[in-house]
Amino acid sequence: MARAVRQELGSEPFSGTVYVFRNRRSTAIKLLVYDGQGFWLCQKRLSTGRFARWPTSTAGASELQAHELSVLLFAGDWSATQAMPLWRSVRSAA
Repeated sequence: MARAVRQELGSEPFSGTVYVFRNRRSTAIKLLVYDGQGFWLCQKRLSTGRFARWPTSTAGASELQAHELSVLLFAGDWSATQAMPLWRSVRSAA
């Protein structure tokens, strides 16, 4: 899997990024992440049904926010999630 990240995606598997892969039938996904000591490889396989929505991109890879990945892991529609923006400016009272 680390080789696929490097060759197919052109990314560095040791960066700490979580990489998510699915099988062709959309019944299972795998997560790959490096934690500084080694790789974690986790798999989730649905007992019934399929992952209905999957992020697509012409480049072969898509970025997801943490809340979108959480919804995807529970076989939900990640594109319909609503969350606060990641960065909000904080104003101090002067």
